[in-house]
Amino acid sequence: MSASIPAAVLGATGYVGGELLRLIASHPELRLAAAVSDSRAGHPIAATFPHLECAYPDLPFVAHESGEGHWIESLDRGSRLALFSAAPHGASAVLVKGALAAAAGREVDVHVVDVSADFRFADRSAYEAIYGCAHGAPELLEQFFCGLPEHADKDARHAHIGHPGCFATAVLLAAVPLLRAGLSDGELFVSGITGSTGSGRQAQAGTHHPERHSNVYAYKPLEHRHAPEIEALAARASGVDARVHFVPHSGPFARGIHVTLQARAARGTSIAALRAAYSNAYGDAPFVDIADGMPRLKSVVASNRCRIGVALGGDALVVTSTIDNLVKGAAGGAVQWMNRLWGLPETAGLTAPAPAWT
Repeated sequence: MSASIPAAVLGATGYVGGELLRLIASHPELRLAAAVSDSRAGHPIAATFPHLECAYPDLPFVAHESGEGHWIESLDRGSRLALFSAAPHGASAVLVKGALAAAAGREVDVHVVDVSADFRFADRSAYEAIYGCAHGAPELLEQFFCGLPEHADKDARHAHIGHPGCFATAVLLAAVPLLRAGLSDGELFVSGITGSTGSGRQAQAGTHHPERHSNVYAYKPLEHRHAPEIEALAARASGVDARVHFVPHSGPFARGIHVTLQARAARGTSIAALRAAYSNAYGDAPFVDIADGMPRLKSVVASNRCRIGVALGGDALVVTSTIDNLVKGAAGGAVQWMNRLWGLPETAGLTAPAPAWT
């Protein structure tokens, strides 16, 4: 497989889109072919993301459609395409559908990784009930697999991926080994705290800096839409139908997620058995570390890593999980999946050291 697979990002002006552009810029096997945004078509990428000026000094955003046709028509006939979608929930599926149709017309070999919620549910009705809108491309659902690379068969061949949400990523990495090993009764109580970038680029009251600074508060307790997603994906990965009681919190920082999972330990569970369950589950996972104690958020921020800590007291157990919501929880996890889809090293473009003082 030669270097330089063309890559494109739909919805490229949001925080996740910007992270995808950043990761593609340093990826040894991908080159940016299109940063797609109708709202900023024709404007330089660097005008929206000044920190990317050194990577894209002159490249502009492009529209989905223009007088010259679909942006995919600029690709060579019969070429390849790594297509990422960071478009909003409810809009992504339609854009992906159009891109796949255009790619087929030019015989472009394409893999898609969608970081919206549009391809996280195999069942159309489940998606529509949770997100309150009609699915934009239900005929494509069977072509997408949703799950984390760490919980999927490495030998399985998938056409396209629906990436789990950022909270779901952190919780699933904590929950699945526990469920697989039968070390809890399947009743999981989860508290998670996320940074303000998880709310997206559009300003709103919950992410306004004076409200967020030095403040922590819960929102949508036991009603967050990631909970059914977590339950469904945990069941697929572990074979256990767990109940997840999820309470998300907003934190006074920009990026990162810290999750604390509590459960009743199965009879006879030891701390050694608990640690072994995670070591066995993630022994060959390049981006998951088992900490000696409790992990800290700053050890993973701006990286594709997850750090997990475990504790046991009597019949109660605790698992903590820390990730960067924009990288491991979205853009980095998407690149990790794209590497697999194209048969590239799973770590390609994802091993740069993260800053320690963010």
